[in-house]
Amino acid sequence: MEISFWPQAYTSERVSPQASQTDETTSFAKMLQSEWDKSTQISTPPLQLPFLLPMLQQPLFLDEKNTYEDVTTLQTKAGEVYSPAEQKVEQSKGTAPTSKAESYGPLIESIAGEFGVDAKLVKAVIQHESNFNERAVSPVGASGLMQLMPSTARALGVKSIFDPAENIRGGVKYLKQMLDRYNGNEALALAAYNAGPGNVDKYGGVPPFKETQNYVPKVLNTYRSYA
Repeated sequence: MEISFWPQAYTSERVSPQASQTDETTSFAKMLQSEWDKSTQISTPPLQLPFLLPMLQQPLFLDEKNTYEDVTTLQTKAGEVYSPAEQKVEQSKGTAPTSKAESYGPLIESIAGEFGVDAKLVKAVIQHESNFNERAVSPVGASGLMQLMPSTARALGVKSIFDPAENIRGGVKYLKQMLDRYNGNEALALAAYNAGPGNVDKYGGVPPFKETQNYVPKVLNTYRSYA
């Protein structure tokens, strides 16, 4: 039984050894082939070193069709299949990228001013909700910079949940409603933003949910750090 040493993709049809082969290369290849035959005792096709050149020149990736492609080409194809608008990105954690926070600063200040809400509070909410990632989507479906649930977004008049301006406007509008409902109490407003006003009313304060009890002080601390 004859076993081929090289993958099927490496054939003379893909790379022409004659194009770059020298007498020295041929001699060295024959020597390696001879040593390989002695050690394995398996009949193999001639070992031709020029086939190594593509591997040294660029990274290769074996796809499902048993062909080798440039990694850059595969990344381009992935971008064509999954456009940024279709990709759901889980909200990231940690410190918000300075450039992102600064780039949304004027928009946040403008919309916050429309509703009479402190822009620094809005920024703190956005940082902990999505880390300024306009494409963020939570496991339960909250989306965009201010992590609006689809039903809440519709009720607030948001038509494009991933549009930064619409998302921020809807989120600030909702936050303003919660601030008015709880007479400007920021802790209760934030608790309602996170867990819903029904739960705040039910428990007469910040609900005993671990997530909400962690969320409220974190947002307030970030808000105060902006002052």
